[in-house]
Amino acid sequence: MNKLVFFLGPAGAGKTTLAKAVASRRKAAFFDMDILLRPAADVIMTMHGLDITDRDSVEYKKLCRDLGYRITMDAALDNIGLNTDVFVVGPFTKEASNTGWIESELSRIGRSLLDVEVKVVLVELANEELYHHRIQGRHSALDDWKMQHWGQFRASLGSRNVHWPIPASNVAYIDNSNPDIEATTLLVEHFIYA
Repeated sequence: MNKLVFFLGPAGAGKTTLAKAVASRRKAAFFDMDILLRPAADVIMTMHGLDITDRDSVEYKKLCRDLGYRITMDAALDNIGLNTDVFVVGPFTKEASNTGWIESELSRIGRSLLDVEVKVVLVELANEELYHHRIQGRHSALDDWKMQHWGQFRASLGSRNVHWPIPASNVAYIDNSNPDIEATTLLVEHFIYA
């Protein structure tokens, strides 16, 4: 049974870095929503006369958010159909709170939770200061809004839950505050593959 592993969490938590580290050790397919959506989002935002580095405004979410999740899940599901393990990275806030979402997605390819082992790695940091430090350290134009509107953005940094009908043992809360990525990578790899 192949695995569909979601790396979820707020911006700056290190979910992409962690997912890539584990994927490189296990040769799993890797899909980062930010990467997959970027070309389309740039075009859409340009067509509407909006800032192409915006990834946080109401306008961006209205125009691009759902498209990003559809593109990402279509690519991930296509690879599940090839019987490979798949790692998916993104916030998935709305999707994680929808009890029927994961089953609906798997049904698109004629699969169910009986055919695919779904696991979730909820990546977080110990405190707000670490998020601020890591986001600032990325020096990405895509983070400008976050830094300029920190008071508003910080509301997204709270703990998250997944409401999918998967065993509690298939969900791991990972504190990624340790700068030793190797130790955290081994912990996550053990959770996914033990």
